[in-house]
Amino acid sequence: MPRGLARSAGSHHVSFRSSTLAVAIATAFLAPVVSFADEPSSDLDTVVVTASRTEQSAGQVLAASTVIDRTEIERLQPRSLADLLGRTPGVSIANNGGPGKATSVFMRGTEADHVLVLVDSVKVGSVTSGTAAFQDIPVDQIERIEIVRGPYSSLYGSDALGGVIQIFTRHPEGAFVPNVSVGVGSYDTLRGSAGFAGRGTQGWYSVEASHDQTDGINACRGKPSPGGGGCFTYEPDKDGYRNNALSLKGGWRFDEQWDADASATRTEGRNHYDGTSSNFAESATQVLGGRVRYKPAKDVLVTANVGRSEDLSTDEENGVYADTFNTHRDLASVQADIGRVSAGAGLTTLGFDWQRDRVVGNTDYLVDARRNHALFAQWQGEFGDSSVQGSLRRDENSQFGGKTTGSLQYGYALTKELRVTGSYGTAFKAPTFNDLYYPDYGNPGLGPETSRNWELGLRGTPAWGNWSLNAFQNKIDNLIVFDASLSGPLFPFGGANNIARSRIRGVELAADTTFGDWRVSGNATWLQPEDDGDGPTHGNLLPRRARRTAHLDVDRGFGALSVGASVSGSGYRYDDTANANRLGGYALTDLRAAYAFADAWKVELSANNVFDRHYETARYFNQPGRNWLLTLRYQPRS
Repeated sequence: MPRGLARSAGSHHVSFRSSTLAVAIATAFLAPVVSFADEPSSDLDTVVVTASRTEQSAGQVLAASTVIDRTEIERLQPRSLADLLGRTPGVSIANNGGPGKATSVFMRGTEADHVLVLVDSVKVGSVTSGTAAFQDIPVDQIERIEIVRGPYSSLYGSDALGGVIQIFTRHPEGAFVPNVSVGVGSYDTLRGSAGFAGRGTQGWYSVEASHDQTDGINACRGKPSPGGGGCFTYEPDKDGYRNNALSLKGGWRFDEQWDADASATRTEGRNHYDGTSSNFAESATQVLGGRVRYKPAKDVLVTANVGRSEDLSTDEENGVYADTFNTHRDLASVQADIGRVSAGAGLTTLGFDWQRDRVVGNTDYLVDARRNHALFAQWQGEFGDSSVQGSLRRDENSQFGGKTTGSLQYGYALTKELRVTGSYGTAFKAPTFNDLYYPDYGNPGLGPETSRNWELGLRGTPAWGNWSLNAFQNKIDNLIVFDASLSGPLFPFGGANNIARSRIRGVELAADTTFGDWRVSGNATWLQPEDDGDGPTHGNLLPRRARRTAHLDVDRGFGALSVGASVSGSGYRYDDTANANRLGGYALTDLRAAYAFADAWKVELSANNVFDRHYETARYFNQPGRNWLLTLRYQPRS
């Protein structure tokens, strides 16, 4: 599917008995609860910046959040970024046919374009489709991922109805640390990465390059029209994928008051897929960013950021040029942080954001550029056992005018190891260029989607590990959907319209523990994502959202040898708003092992979908069967 046209990808299939899902969920949580640890978790030492746009320890964060660091990435040996994200609470993945194919991330039952994605603090994603190219971001170049669930438009503006995902590329651990990896696997997969990073008394740098290629699988068993589905064609061939990526980062501290850093990443992909108007794409994603920080006083920090992200794609059909979708986003911001969270006056944040989006290609958009600027303010404070975080933001957009959003979060420490949290927040999503101006579909009169979210949480940090329980309700108004009732010269076959409402209720449960040489972590999510509009689909489940999902990771160390297993379960869902096309649930099992045969050398082996389950995450789109990957890795520890 051409990147410029895809608003969301996803779906699912295969028989999966409800008892199997129940077992997966029970296993995920009985294991941590009945285990005991000799040491308390170190999660409180983790620094999180995405939840407040300021540095916080994980123990201070009031929002439901997950941090995945480099150590955990190497332990889990994920096949892709989507595989890594799919392990976290409230996240569901939809993929159109295997490695490199269009991949969407649904968070807490919201739409795929309701998740804001940042790479090294720069907002990324196509301004035509509204989604980020998760499939093109190589895992080997990622240092850390912060996932914050809930509405965050009051800090970041449009898109963050479901949450925010921020990806940080590799960062130096010592004076000079090189790394090299080579991998081979199923479907003639070949992977390699190399890089080096270091830091001195004043500066630091990081250089990373990676290559990934595979013959892939037959992406789609689509059913041609009339009455078709999937890719609407049947091309029984292997749909390969190739990706090259380069990341450069560096920084310098001039003195105690001034420091600066810059980053640049570029990925280039060649992707074969099945489709009626195109079946091959050459794509590129490029992110440039720079930051200067000035600290004029002990409790004052001023930060200025500039950035650009580009999403570029040229499509072909059987070697003949089809179309081009190039989107460009320029960004700038200034932020001042005054005070300290633990001080009596708290921490006050004031900021200004500016953004310009442009579309360049052979598709005739009525408008091909827009601007957005915003003022935002936030206050964080702690009073004894209470913690408060409140934020307010006003966006002014050249397409639809102004929008004000706000958020209030509160936490109370019932005991040293138990805290209750509550929050209320509003968010919005600006229409994409496709929603507004795509020929024969776009509707220039669209307004932004808006949401109201309530949440109540309970989290504990006992001696044996961590656990959390979050319940939430999100009401979304003015959903942008395809409306067949529209007519006129602009809509010969119907078009985009603000007509729908949805109500999403959910509960997330997560826990982890370490005892001896064992590490166990798991999570489960229960969702009720319903169409709450007045039409014939009222009460139906929103498409491509499972009501029940669960994940369990178990790892064990034996000196230089480590072994692990992961089990993921997903209940049934529907592929359409009418709930006519049901996609069955599935359970997948992955195994992994790693052996450190020298101080800097390690060999890794992962086996995925070991029981060779047939399943789909989008109707008629295939997923890989049993597959394996063998990796040799060299990385001295600092």
